Amino acid sequence: MKTSWRTASLVATAASVLALTTACGQDNATTPASAAQNVGATAAAGDYGNPGSGTAPGAGNGYGADGNQSSGSPAPVTPAGKLAVATNPQLGSVLTDGAGLTLYRFDKDTASPPKSNCAGDCATTWPPVPADDATAGAGIDKALLGEVTRADGSKQLTIGGWPAYRYVKDVNAGDVNGQGVGGKWFALAPTGKKAKLSDLPGLSVHKDAKLGDIVVDKNGMTVYRFMKDQAWPKSVSNCTGACLEKWPAVGPVNADDTEGVKKKGLMPFTRPDGVKQMTVNCWPIYTFSGDKAPGDTNGQGVGGTWYAVSPDGKPVGAPGN
Repeated sequence: MKTSWRTASLVATAASVLALTTACGQDNATTPASAAQNVGATAAAGDYGNPGSGTAPGAGNGYGADGNQSSGSPAPVTPAGKLAVATNPQLGSVLTDGAGLTLYRFDKDTASPPKSNCAGDCATTWPPVPADDATAGAGIDKALLGEVTRADGSKQLTIGGWPAYRYVKDVNAGDVNGQGVGGKWFALAPTGKKAKLSDLPGLSVHKDAKLGDIVVDKNGMTVYRFMKDQAWPKSVSNCTGACLEKWPAVGPVNADDTEGVKKKGLMPFTRPDGVKQMTVNCWPIYTFSGDKAPGDTNGQGVGGTWYAVSPDGKPVGAPGN
């Protein structure tokens, strides 16, 4: 009897594992190569970085001087140091210098061939970044780093051919006060392109000041879990109707279009209405209609059943987690 009971137990366990593998992963082989999309969401994502909606002051001279800007002696040249990639809630991945100050590009410049058209007062407001000691940090292709010789003979750093600048009104690491100034100045992405949220992967990890590492979608919007859902033996969403209008389901994301999120159990499943929804560790994921801007976490703890998602799929801050 003991042997027979043990055999039956092993068979049951194996069947359970098989069910988990096939049920939760049933759509894994057919995951489309599309970025995260909210199922049922009606509003389009905002235009982040629009000069008209930013906080940076525009100016008639086109480069952000405030009228009191002196054209006297330029500020001491600050070395670039080891470049880094910072995550900005509105802009996605932004290139910074070794001190964490945002780097910018100017639309009147050219990248091929590299040429700076910012001199005089412009270069006082937008100090050119020296090329001498600049090195590539994590997430930056060193092959994109170059230099251009300015009219005064100094060497200016280029990224993907674009001359790089700082902005005098950026005082603290992470400031992006120069974004959109005059409709011609934009934060640099690590590729040399203009920083924008479309550079974010379909799913990635954002470090929230209060919650720590949480998952966000391609628009930088916080991703949530519903405690009444089910992950095993198969993914089940219990958010339908009016619930789904308030908590739009995140659509399928290719596993290769994610960064920092646990790969196991990272797959879509088919909802009863036939729509595919993405999961993290087999748990269905959603965004919240009450979050209006990237980085918002207004859905955290709502009703004691909705929580932001950690990179391994756990509900951040939920009781017992």
